[in-house]
Amino acid sequence: MDIETLFIAEERSVLEAMKQIEATGRQMLMVAENNTLKAIITDGDVRRHLLRGGKLGDKVKDIANYNPRFIYEKDKDHYREIMKKWSILSLPIVNEKHEIQSIVFVHDYEIGRNHSIIAPVVIMAGGLGTRLHPYTKILPKPLIPIGEIPITEHIINHFMEYHCNEFHLIVNHKKNMIKAYFNETEKDYKLEFHDESMPLGTGGGLSLLKGKVGNTFFLTNCDVLIRANYKEIYDFHKQNGNMITIVAAYKHFTIPYGIINLDSNGEIDTMLEKPEYSFLTNTGFYVVEPDVVDRLEDDKAVGFPDIIEQHKILGEKIGVFPVSEKCWLDMGQMEELEVMRKELGV
Repeated sequence: MDIETLFIAEERSVLEAMKQIEATGRQMLMVAENNTLKAIITDGDVRRHLLRGGKLGDKVKDIANYNPRFIYEKDKDHYREIMKKWSILSLPIVNEKHEIQSIVFVHDYEIGRNHSIIAPVVIMAGGLGTRLHPYTKILPKPLIPIGEIPITEHIINHFMEYHCNEFHLIVNHKKNMIKAYFNETEKDYKLEFHDESMPLGTGGGLSLLKGKVGNTFFLTNCDVLIRANYKEIYDFHKQNGNMITIVAAYKHFTIPYGIINLDSNGEIDTMLEKPEYSFLTNTGFYVVEPDVVDRLEDDKAVGFPDIIEQHKILGEKIGVFPVSEKCWLDMGQMEELEVMRKELGV
């Protein structure tokens, strides 16, 4: 990678920084003047800015860290120990004039960071998958292959990277096929099935877990894959004292037409040429406290968004953890299924 792809001007917008961070996949950018390090902006800086009510149109200089961590060239042989000590993901290397010479990343080697999470994972795998016909005429949605393994196994493998090893699958449609596949799969994790006797929606099936999940748990639909730091999501949830944390992806659309708004007399009020819109959308991935399960009625169909609304009315704290659009892979529709396969390189 050319290091200049990680440079960004401080007058650029937060939205432009988000897009550049997504494109590089390195979770950070550097603000430099004549190759001299001035500041660093990370995906975490962007997320905190947006959670504070900041706008995507704000400037990089408004949120960048102008006291960044770095090391001098003469100390670069010790970068592993330094990154471990500071618990950081990237580290610029500069000369005596603070000119950027190179950069090292935590993902390029193992430095012993603790990413373990002691949390069960609940996967909602009971839906009909009607949007994926004709695939789901033959296979249940949780077994739709993405490369050589089904989507549900990809989800499990991502959690296993954080040492999560307790999984609960809530099943209904073609459940015997799902059970047969996993019963024949060699695995080094615990997997328990919970049978719906009737369709219970995206939330009602959690009532089957009463007395079986006593800790904070992850909840995910079986057709989404979130490529983010699960430990960071979990810690955010716990540190903020949330009852439920929604992982939400930023979407940004440009309408390819001029938009005309009319006034009450049917005359032109405003005209907008190719307007841009940004918003957060629910990915179907959550961190949840076990109290949510305990309060559910048995055998009552309910969507998880409705459960969230109920807890919000009760005054419980509902958090949002924003991720970039590129972190969210959703195979809920045929065209999105092909995008997921391409993104995962299978």
